[in-house]
Amino acid sequence: MVNQENTEIPGLNLADLRLKGFKVHAIPASTEVPVRAGRRDFYKMGLVNGDMTINYGGQLLDIKGTVLFFVNPRVTHSLVRRINRTGGYACIFTETFLSGRELQDSPLFRTGDSPVVPLNAEQASFMTGLFEKMLAVYQGDYQHKGDLIKNCIALITHEALRIQPPKQTLTFRNGASRITHLFIDLLERQFPIERTDEPLRLRSPQDYASHLTVHVNYLNRSVKETTGKSTSAHIAGRIIAEAKALLQHSDWSVAEIAYALGFKYPAYFNNYFKRLTGSTPNTFRKV
Repeated sequence: MVNQENTEIPGLNLADLRLKGFKVHAIPASTEVPVRAGRRDFYKMGLVNGDMTINYGGQLLDIKGTVLFFVNPRVTHSLVRRINRTGGYACIFTETFLSGRELQDSPLFRTGDSPVVPLNAEQASFMTGLFEKMLAVYQGDYQHKGDLIKNCIALITHEALRIQPPKQTLTFRNGASRITHLFIDLLERQFPIERTDEPLRLRSPQDYASHLTVHVNYLNRSVKETTGKSTSAHIAGRIIAEAKALLQHSDWSVAEIAYALGFKYPAYFNNYFKRLTGSTPNTFRKV
């Protein structure tokens, strides 16, 4: 089982979040920086006022003034530093709360784009009102609060797209770049792993080729040509990243993590992890 409490988000109980599907809260004003990133099994959308730096998918982003932010759980992220006291509001929700396709199709949650939308004073005032409304609804006893929260999320995302229009639709130089994009998108959609009884389904290049209805040799050649890395290297890197997240942010045993990642025996996982990281899972967890 994953940890039920998350100390970085006020009053968050993960079991309760999965049951309700959403939570709205005020972001406490603080200059402290958490030691590590929290769990990555829910989407985040928020309004933040302050100066800080975040690491989003390996890219350092400076936030100044008032901004909207949209965080995809499949992208590793953490707060690096706060320059002064910050405040604001946040709404977190599971993938099942909104339709998966609705989230996947939104430019605001695409894995390759910046999650930050700067706001001017007028826009900030409008968005503050919406988040305050969501917080009031969440804390109230309205029978259909889930539906109202969904409407507020939709309004905020559409306003964000109006303020900062999405980049042009992706174009592909050739078939190889297109199939590589489809492969990487499919790879990212296998994560995060949330349940030990729902293990990783696609683990090999052949698995992905079959799902994409292409020959595995064509997939391997396309991915290598487009990215300079093999299909197997992409898959292994993503499995190791998820293994590290589960070792750091869950209380699952090493055996449970091994089975969840599709390894038949924990010993196979131990050898795999050590070969790719130079450390055993237990040693990594203790660091």
